[in-house]
Amino acid sequence: MRIPALSDGLIRALTLALTLACIIAAHPVQALDVEDRRRFGPDSAAQVLRILSTADTDVFAPVIRAFLIQEPDIAVDYIVASSGAVMAAMTKRPQDFDVVISSAMDLQTKLANDGFALSHRSATTETIPDWARWRDHLFAFTREPATLVLSRDAFRGLPLPRSRQDLIALLRQHPDRFHGRVGTYDLRASGLGYLFATQDARMSESYWRLTEIMGSLDAQLYCCSSAMIDAVARGDLAVAYNVLGSYARARPDADRYEIIQPQDFTTVMLRTALISRGTQAPQAAGRFLDHMLDIAWLGKTTEGYEFDRLSQTGPASGAHLRYIRLGPGLLVHLDRFKKDSFLRAWESAILQD
Repeated sequence: MRIPALSDGLIRALTLALTLACIIAAHPVQALDVEDRRRFGPDSAAQVLRILSTADTDVFAPVIRAFLIQEPDIAVDYIVASSGAVMAAMTKRPQDFDVVISSAMDLQTKLANDGFALSHRSATTETIPDWARWRDHLFAFTREPATLVLSRDAFRGLPLPRSRQDLIALLRQHPDRFHGRVGTYDLRASGLGYLFATQDARMSESYWRLTEIMGSLDAQLYCCSSAMIDAVARGDLAVAYNVLGSYARARPDADRYEIIQPQDFTTVMLRTALISRGTQAPQAAGRFLDHMLDIAWLGKTTEGYEFDRLSQTGPASGAHLRYIRLGPGLLVHLDRFKKDSFLRAWESAILQD
């Protein structure tokens, strides 16, 4: 059987497709929906530590730079992606990453529970209290409250809301002022947003009332805290709900908004880190993990560090603070049936015609 000759155009198309496939195979991170990627350290470094993270580069850079001072022969390839993308990348190609950092405690717990984390023990990890680690696989190194970020211009002449009930009342009383100017997470895309929402709903029915009010005002939906803070700083949003306080405090334009911890309850997330099961540099990954924990727990001096220090005696005090507990209980809302049911209820409340 004679095979017809391929045209020059088809040959070029096939060659291009093969080339792209080779590039993706050689650099699998490119298949990620990467929000940011930056290399730290010397080009001639003998070893490159690959860190996959949800933490904004500018916020986390001081930690990396401090590590490289004590490890001059190592470079860091720092890749930022959404919590959902981090989860997907790790379950598909754990060998492509050495350290994984995420704000989505539930997804990190699932990775550890499903065998994607390498056990790590050291003199540093032995000092970490039980409530801040899980099975020597997952370690907390920050405490970050979910806050309200409020535009000072938008609230001029109005009392600042100090609770969800206060916010509900203000939104109801001034719909024209706030229509289209309230922002929150898109729970379909944000793992952290989903985590905060399920915790809020567990704490109080006010979450659903607030969600319905936001939906009636044409709430704007976002992937992440940084995007919401940007919108408030520009004046596009008057209110951003459940924004990470650490990100809001770290910005040079923080004088444009108020950061409020709701007094009815403030949900507090513990940002966690793990060593990938597929790491190609387990010793360097372990030293980096210990470095983060030394800063967070032992008070190691690091210039520009924006996260709250942690106390070995227990979570920071405050009657309104509600810490998300690290452990298998976080897996409950990742059950497909429960998650689908929650998202349907949320869509009904937030996506109003």
